[in-house]
Amino acid sequence: MDDAAQTPLGSDELTSGILKGATIYGAHGAVMGHVSHLHGSGAACQVIVELGGLPGHGARPVVVGLGQLSFTRNAQGQVQAVTVWTRDQLLAMPMHVD
Repeated sequence: MDDAAQTPLGSDELTSGILKGATIYGAHGAVMGHVSHLHGSGAACQVIVELGGLPGHGARPVVVGLGQLSFTRNAQGQVQAVTVWTRDQLLAMPMHVD
């Protein structure tokens, strides 16, 4: 992930249609998972992040507050996010069950 080529998303872009499938990176650039879907909207919005595996197959879904992720768009137009959590911290979170 090239930080120099990242443009922050505006609050009007923080929607399920735009964020779904976005890759989540750790602070050091390692892929942590992908956005599965969102619950709610606005400041109370929760992001369901699938860790490991393939989306829908062997992945562990966890809940992360929208404010805990920094969403950006790269030079190719792909939406991505960064978190300060480590993989171990994310894996220790309770599993999300729909």
